Amino acid sequence: MATFEPGHLHIERHALNKDDYSYNLCIDYEVVQDPKEGKGMLFKMHGSVQDKDLKEEFFLPKDQAFDFARYATHIAQKYGLPRTVVLTGQMHKQYDLMFEDVRHRLDVKPGDPINPAHLE
Repeated sequence: MATFEPGHLHIERHALNKDDYSYNLCIDYEVVQDPKEGKGMLFKMHGSVQDKDLKEEFFLPKDQAFDFARYATHIAQKYGLPRTVVLTGQMHKQYDLMFEDVRHRLDVKPGDPINPAHLE
């Protein structure tokens, strides 16, 4: 199950048996100004993975903010999400809405420059 409202994504999955996995996660996000990287998005994850409490934040500069699902997946994997699972796999519609909201909040336009250092 996934629900989205601007600035907030909630994703939840319940294990079907003892060999399955579960998570209940919220990702809240807001535009912030980082002294080194400039304008970007602060993502705050909280909830649980495999009944382990999770609370972490990560910042992505404007030109990397659309990679939020990869960062969120890696964090969830640290708490027990299987390495073969990608969080966006179950929530395409909500992911698309969040992607669009991030683009709008950061005022990203086609052709905006990318910091080459972020590609390394």
